[in-house]
Amino acid sequence: MPLHYPRMFSFLLAGTALCAAALTDPVLAAAPASIQKTTAHKPGALVASAPLADPLGLPDAGRSLRITYLSTNGITGKGLVPVTAEIILPPGPPPEGGWPIVAWAHGTVGVDDSCAPSLNPYSDRNSAYLSTWMKRGFAIVATDYQGLGTPGTHAYLDTRVEAYSVLDSLRAALSSVPDLQNKIMIVGQSQGGGAAVATAAYAPTYAPELDIRGTVATGAPYVTPELLGGLLKAAARPDAGYSPLIDYVFYLAAGLEGHDSRFRPEQAFTSKALAVYRNAAHECLTTLSRQTKDAGLTLQNSLQPTFLKAMSPALQAMTFPTLKLAQPLFTGTGTEDRDVPPPLQLGLVKAACAAGSTVQAHLYKGLDHSQTVNASLPDSATFTTAVMSGKPVSPQCTPIPQ
Repeated sequence: MPLHYPRMFSFLLAGTALCAAALTDPVLAAAPASIQKTTAHKPGALVASAPLADPLGLPDAGRSLRITYLSTNGITGKGLVPVTAEIILPPGPPPEGGWPIVAWAHGTVGVDDSCAPSLNPYSDRNSAYLSTWMKRGFAIVATDYQGLGTPGTHAYLDTRVEAYSVLDSLRAALSSVPDLQNKIMIVGQSQGGGAAVATAAYAPTYAPELDIRGTVATGAPYVTPELLGGLLKAAARPDAGYSPLIDYVFYLAAGLEGHDSRFRPEQAFTSKALAVYRNAAHECLTTLSRQTKDAGLTLQNSLQPTFLKAMSPALQAMTFPTLKLAQPLFTGTGTEDRDVPPPLQLGLVKAACAAGSTVQAHLYKGLDHSQTVNASLPDSATFTTAVMSGKPVSPQCTPIPQ
């Protein structure tokens, strides 16, 4: 397991962030001043709530909300910032005790506020995936993450930022929606797969009152110096072309530059790559990916020899505080995944198993990053039924291709 380094970042005052949020976020701006004042010092406190527009929700859902809540600033580890999320309930009356919850941690969308999931319709893939969870009888609580749709920088792939955002969204939902019960599955894909694991890792100390039963992570990134070195070596082959990792690296750097004045992009990227990098802070993934391809960028012609040194703070922030998780972990990996190459995902499985976690790892032969999401549903259903009912899960640290 990689070392976990202290974070040495400058930070915005929580009060400044809250005032800015009231001016820029229509949900927060609509909240009475009295509500904003009474919730000003409590992580997970609800600040405002409004119905979620129908085109932004899930088909055949019941009550759907967009909320603003307070979360501990994950960049600094102290102070409060506003974060937005969705709460989507299944149709019909709730079961006795209320709906159990899927805490959905979303994949990469970008780092600009306009990319926030609660401001955009679900993709067909995610709509089908989350609708299946809803049909299983789960409500969906889906954070945007700190800095997406609210003031401040989105520190992309920062595990503490992601975990605090997810955990405080659950606190806000449970305290404000009577039809929810404190029985939780953490579920995430890609960036969100790492966020799901991070949430499980931080939960026992940050939010021990939450009854988390298990974690489902597909396409989850995991980085160590050894794994990253092997990845960059492979990328240096003369025949290596475009890789989606270029876009993710741009977002990682944009997040770092947004809160660390010491970062110098020219130490991370070549002059060929800098022009596209400068757009990363303002472009969502589909547009940025097109620009990267049009510019003919590859990892080989985009990264400086000093890339790892320049990006060290962001790479350190991707580490987990522990991989000895309190609840079982399900992982799903496509053998043809180019977004998060299988060695990174299987490295997570190996490290979590070595740390003593109960891991059930699944490998999906011939499937890519996106295809694996819905292909994993039958296996995650079996896993979920077991952990929700308190039954043991069979460990599987060496995944068998399916």
